[in-house]
Amino acid sequence: MSDQHNILQQYPLDSSLRSFLKEKIQRWSFSFQETRKIVEMAIDLQSFQEESLLDFWPEDSGAIKNLPQEKKKLFQFLQKSYDAILARPKDYSHFVSEDSILNLPIQDFKTEGEILGRCPVASSKTRCCNLYTLDSVKRCQHDCTYCSIQFFYHEPVIKVEANLREKLKSLELDPHKRYHIGTGQGSDSLLMGNTNSVLTHLFEFAQEHPNVILELKSKSDNIADLLQLEIPNNVIVTWSLNPQIIIDHEEKNTASLEQRLRAAEKIRDKGTLVGFHFHPMVYFKDCKSEYLSIAQEIIKRFSSSELAMISMGTVTFSRKVINFIRKRGLKSKILQMPLEEIAGKFSYPFKLKQEMFQALYQAFTPWHEDLFFYMCMEDQNLWKPVFGKSFEDNDVFEAAMLDAYMKKIRRLQK
Repeated sequence: MSDQHNILQQYPLDSSLRSFLKEKIQRWSFSFQETRKIVEMAIDLQSFQEESLLDFWPEDSGAIKNLPQEKKKLFQFLQKSYDAILARPKDYSHFVSEDSILNLPIQDFKTEGEILGRCPVASSKTRCCNLYTLDSVKRCQHDCTYCSIQFFYHEPVIKVEANLREKLKSLELDPHKRYHIGTGQGSDSLLMGNTNSVLTHLFEFAQEHPNVILELKSKSDNIADLLQLEIPNNVIVTWSLNPQIIIDHEEKNTASLEQRLRAAEKIRDKGTLVGFHFHPMVYFKDCKSEYLSIAQEIIKRFSSSELAMISMGTVTFSRKVINFIRKRGLKSKILQMPLEEIAGKFSYPFKLKQEMFQALYQAFTPWHEDLFFYMCMEDQNLWKPVFGKSFEDNDVFEAAMLDAYMKKIRRLQK
């Protein structure tokens, strides 16, 4: 039983719940895998602030007459009760989250080896734009419950590249090839401003390489430094958007929805292309009307000619990140969802994704012909029912995206 009890110590369960489970695990002689699953249910329900496992565990004080059969029946009942809670749309109306205490120190670092990489979650089983990544900053002061950055960077510190200019100048890029490079994969692109002249060096790089489209992606409104700089035409600045209720409970330490939209307007007013990522979309009570409201606000405040793109994608996890979230024990509903596996990742079922994406795409009907819409790292079979078209492979998708972006950039240059 020691292995089963060790599982109980891995998660920050309430003491009363931990004691209850310890007694039940011993009484029912649950296997290691059964124990792990039960403990995962318990920590999830504790985080969701839904019914506790104690609430629907049936009375079992009597003698167990047929252990294998009764244990199987009990486990199936617990699983069914838990799955019913996952199937509900998240309801934040009575949910109380906690303030983030993340306040990481900043440290210089120098990259060893190549600074340019590929999107870390690229997969041949999902449609991918072949994005290049450039991590000038590693880790983030934002504390989004679903984020994998904290899992990948274990040190409790934000590292800012101290040798960026030299590293960028050392890159050997093919002048006949087009590149789409993003800086928002290892951290928020704007959160650190122009610390270590990061933005200055990135813009010099963009000016020297007109065949590069450099994308800054953010959930911040820290644009003071950006407004003081001359932004090259081949730089696009994008914001990830979510309804305010998701920002409040699942995107801690980030700018509000209104602050993000205002920041985008100010950068637009400088003559720079902006864009929006509805990523990660979250299924919750009234989510359709909330996302459509954001779409209407964008159409009211921007024109399609001022935007480079709009992307969509739902919250998606690797198994390791799910376990990391559980071990943090945050008050969060982010894992309250029916998880379906595709290409080694876990997300919403196909049909639910299709409904969410179709509704949002239709909200932008006036812009369908003049703006590039895409789905980020989603099943390629979603494209046809959502957009009415699809790309035969990732290279064709990448070429279409680059063509659309370059067309917008050329308009700016006239």
